[in-house]
Amino acid sequence: MQFNEKLGAVEAILFASGEPVDESRISEAAGIDKSIVSSMIKTLNNRYSDNQSAINIIHIGNSYQMCTKKEYAEYIKAALEYKKQTPLSNAAMEALTVIAYNQPVTKSFVENVRGIDSSSVINSLVDKGLLEEDGRLEVPGRPVAYKTTDVFLRSFGLSSLEDLPPLVREDKDSQTSLFDEKNDNNQYDE
Repeated sequence: MQFNEKLGAVEAILFASGEPVDESRISEAAGIDKSIVSSMIKTLNNRYSDNQSAINIIHIGNSYQMCTKKEYAEYIKAALEYKKQTPLSNAAMEALTVIAYNQPVTKSFVENVRGIDSSSVINSLVDKGLLEEDGRLEVPGRPVAYKTTDVFLRSFGLSSLEDLPPLVREDKDSQTSLFDEKNDNNQYDE
């Protein structure tokens, strides 16, 4: 098979799948060396860019997926009559953040960080496909551990968890409370 034919095979695999396809699976199915898959994807993306195509291929972890470019989302929604996804609640974003940065974690870990019951929020995130179970921990009670999914990565425009922005930690020493501050005008100070 010549280069263009193999390139076409990679493109066809991604087009037909509709889901992320692992790099090794692409390599095996197209009969190419795994080391050239990423360069073939770049070649395809360059072609799409040169032709002002609405298509591009995104990298998610060790997988690739053929998608439409973001700027065409409104046209697709109109044509396919997609219902607008409701945005995630603050509680869902908090829980998702805790899990994304600490995964795999248990529901009780999320609840300890958030300080509130998170069962319904976690169930909702699982239903939306943003979270999935990651087995059970080998501790008493064998609680379920949760982790983010490829849907999470796609939804937030990430290739991998390493693309998450760094967490900004609050410095407790720089914060003062009403009770920590010494009020110079307090008539009761001696």
